[in-house]
Amino acid sequence: MNEHILSAYDRDLEGLVTLIMKMGGLVEQAILDAAKSLETQDIELAETVRRRDKAIDALELEVNDVAATVIALRAPVSKDLRIILTVLRLAASLERIGDYAKNIAKRTSTLIDMPNSASSNSSLRRMSREVQSMLKDVLDAFVRRDAEIAEDVRQRDQEVDQMYNALFREFLTFMMEDPRQITGCMHLHFMAKNIERMGDLTTNMAEQVIYLVTGEMPEEDRPKSDSTSYLSTLE
Repeated sequence: MNEHILSAYDRDLEGLVTLIMKMGGLVEQAILDAAKSLETQDIELAETVRRRDKAIDALELEVNDVAATVIALRAPVSKDLRIILTVLRLAASLERIGDYAKNIAKRTSTLIDMPNSASSNSSLRRMSREVQSMLKDVLDAFVRRDAEIAEDVRQRDQEVDQMYNALFREFLTFMMEDPRQITGCMHLHFMAKNIERMGDLTTNMAEQVIYLVTGEMPEEDRPKSDSTSYLSTLE
């Protein structure tokens, strides 16, 4: 009987990991598709991103329900409890990243008839690809219980911040040179900020993986290069 209970417990934990990986895959695709829809002006793809967000939200609810059941029935302690807490935090971050991807998709339709820079759209897509790559690696670190990969992701957030800073300066230049671009550039700026925050959330996930593996959160502050944080109140 004890072996049967233990086996069922292991399946419960494996089920949670599977849900996180499924959720992560959907969020990765949302990031890439949202950026692609902007660069290619693909309204249908943008709408697909918005529609798929419901599946991401549903998976978060499923993760929460399964985790609550496991805690109630199995009363996990120590390492197993740490796994469940980590899964819950990862799911919350993934859901929020999905929301940011949806926000980008929403603004794409607004930008269709506005003058904006194709180079900025391409830069936003490159920035999105970097965040998606970070997310892919942090999910891999979670499955492999690899704190080194997670720490590498944590350090790479600085690159995303630097991309954001460069885009912010570019938008300011465009707006000063041509007032007709102000509205479009403001939308693009908010998109860039959403991507930068995706990077922050992915970094939070990396820190949770480090906690899962080591039992401790990183002691050193993460490197940050976002020099425009004071503008966050504009959103």
